Amino acid sequence: MRKLLMSRLEARGELTDEEILEIIDDLVLSRSREFLLTLKEKEGLRKDLFYSVRKLDVLQELVEDNTVTEIMVNGYRDIFVERDGIIRKWEKSFTSEERLQDVIQQIAGKCNRVVNEQIPIADARLENGSRVNIVLPPVALDGPIMTIRRFPDDPVTMEKLVSWGSITAEGAGFLRNLVRAGYTILVGGGTSTGKTTFLNALSNFIPKEERIVTIEDNAELQIQGIDNLVRLEAKAANLEENREITIRDLIKTALRMRPSRIIIGEVRSGEAGDFLSCLNTGHSGSLGSAHANSVRDMIGRLEMMVLMGMDLPIPVIRRQIASGVEILVHLTRDKTGRRMVEEIAEITEYAEGEIQIQTLYGRNRQSELVCVSPLRHREKLEKSNEKNQ
Repeated sequence: MRKLLMSRLEARGELTDEEILEIIDDLVLSRSREFLLTLKEKEGLRKDLFYSVRKLDVLQELVEDNTVTEIMVNGYRDIFVERDGIIRKWEKSFTSEERLQDVIQQIAGKCNRVVNEQIPIADARLENGSRVNIVLPPVALDGPIMTIRRFPDDPVTMEKLVSWGSITAEGAGFLRNLVRAGYTILVGGGTSTGKTTFLNALSNFIPKEERIVTIEDNAELQIQGIDNLVRLEAKAANLEENREITIRDLIKTALRMRPSRIIIGEVRSGEAGDFLSCLNTGHSGSLGSAHANSVRDMIGRLEMMVLMGMDLPIPVIRRQIASGVEILVHLTRDKTGRRMVEEIAEITEYAEGEIQIQTLYGRNRQSELVCVSPLRHREKLEKSNEKNQ
């Protein structure tokens, strides 16, 4: 039926969604007479045919499902879905590798990304903001691989995180006061621990009158309530235009945009040095995230990433980190898939060749997030409190 539908569409030229649905209805009606289809079967066939030519084929149903957090396509036959932290194989699949390739090229094209045998790896996003990673043969040995990280349709707020048990009301209030006071905060955690979601929630505490510049590899942040907002996205080189725009390029140009704060979706490589430079040149209160296994590991990761872009002595890098980054938030994910704040820590100083860290909030034996020690550097917080009185 899809082949018949495609032949009719090609003969008609450009059509609206409504016109395509009319053609599909005619096809379904004629086929239902032949095979005595039920009303439910007719509706399912109508939807599947429309999705195959206008949307993401069999994946559209999953993309529209609010309970789905991850979609993993391992070749055209195998699709796995994560719901509530549990991954299961889905009963549906693509009809052919060509159909999967069509969907991949559709997604990449809408984001001005190129992915083919010469450039087999690409990151993209869907219209709803979902993150997409694509790997094609010859790198992918068993056919095209696509992973979609689906974000909630409504941005997750700190209030929701509190209700889910990801953080306590006390911890959320503490972070709210720090963001409003202009403390620089770096969010860390492993893969799929909710770093982007938490960064979004933190950004809601930024005073609405400030000018914010966001910088990302793929635009995923959903900053709400900021009128003076500039969103920047990196651009990979393609066959037609060999000019690559990196995160480092965007940080440098953002400094000329008179930002109150800069938010970097994720620090991954040599741009860490540029990020630290902007933190130490009057842009405190900025936010960012990075992969890390612990608060202490986040410091080591930052050092390594700075060295990827700049040849600086370790003591110089550590001084830059100690003077630029003030608060570290580490996220984890438990066995049930629940994402939560594991630790909130403060960088207190650089002494004896090491960055000194003090835990402010941590998990006790009952896995409760409790206050461990008070904030040492309170100057910004006290100034903010005086201003708001």
